[in-house]
Amino acid sequence: MYKVFYQDRIIYLTEDFTSNFHNNYGLFYKFYNSDELKDLLKLFSFVTSIKKLYVFHSKLDQLFKQFSSCFVNITAAGGVVTNPEGKVLMIKRRGKWDLPKGKTEEGENIEQTALREVTEETGIQGLEIVKPLVTTYHIYSSGNDQMLKKNVWFDMRSSSNEALVPQSEEEISEAIWFNTEDLSLILGNTYLSIIDILKEKKLLPF
Repeated sequence: MYKVFYQDRIIYLTEDFTSNFHNNYGLFYKFYNSDELKDLLKLFSFVTSIKKLYVFHSKLDQLFKQFSSCFVNITAAGGVVTNPEGKVLMIKRRGKWDLPKGKTEEGENIEQTALREVTEETGIQGLEIVKPLVTTYHIYSSGNDQMLKKNVWFDMRSSSNEALVPQSEEEISEAIWFNTEDLSLILGNTYLSIIDILKEKKLLPF
């Protein structure tokens, strides 16, 4: 299954019609062709009362390829960073709590992107990747284009005690180490994808 975030709503791409239909609420669609899918996605973008869209096809990889073709595709990477005290690095971007990430640049591998972007956005030093964590997808608008961003996330740690420096050029106003027990305070002012990532890292209860 692919889970694609669209603001505060979710699109699911899946092979499993039966269990999803019986156990969930939303708009259900069996994939037929890409033109029809584009019309459905346009409808979903306007009808904001529909919170979940389920798109089914027996060949999931083929479905995702067709779905991706409806957007301009970009790839980004970032990290969930912890320090020796077990605190978690969060940023506030455009007024909402987020995790540091950014788009790949030419010649980089995905790990290099993640390390560079986290360092640039927070000023953090002594950074290393522990392991891959999760990949998320979300849709957003850029001018007249609809973008599908793939974000590859890594579990990271830092041994640095230097002051954090939020990257104001990226509209980041704060970079803060959070105690894990305080992360619940951000839930009303963050993104659904960020909540999923923190749960994957087992920093929030499921």
